[in-house]
Amino acid sequence: MKRCIDEKTWSVDGVVCDRQWAGDRREAVLCAAGVLVLLLLVDGCSGQLTPLRAVLWAGLAALLLVVLLPSRVAAGPGWLASRGLLRERRVRTDCLVSVRLLDGVSRRLVLRDLYGGRVELDPGVLVANPMIRHLLDQGAVTSGERGLLGSGGTVVRLLSRRLDSDTARLLFTTSGLK
Repeated sequence: MKRCIDEKTWSVDGVVCDRQWAGDRREAVLCAAGVLVLLLLVDGCSGQLTPLRAVLWAGLAALLLVVLLPSRVAAGPGWLASRGLLRERRVRTDCLVSVRLLDGVSRRLVLRDLYGGRVELDPGVLVANPMIRHLLDQGAVTSGERGLLGSGGTVVRLLSRRLDSDTARLLFTTSGLK
């Protein structure tokens, strides 16, 4: 994944990166650090803080950081990538064969391509980054035209409508129109 250097447009050479990733990462680190400080403070004030307990609390804070750390999403013409803590996953958006929206505790968009690539991402990334969403839409249209994307095309259209209505609602609320 290429680095996104230009923070005004968040793109370099046609590669578009998630604009909120740095802030989300900062929040995850601050949350984990805050929990660690709070746990050490409570243990220290109660007189039960030992080096072993401090290491255990640090391990718990590190585990919390791993859970909260967001994946870094980037897209370019014909591809979308998600870099997690240990590895990067990439799909060819112009060769998508499956697009599913998983509802549950946290909604996830699961993309699969013809070559076995699989990426999971939070649909909120697409709301916050219209250029990533546009590149995904373009790739999905190309996959549909090639006959690769069956029922997933419906999911992409429904997701686009939902994201458009969420964006419009946010725009109207922010501008004070409703």
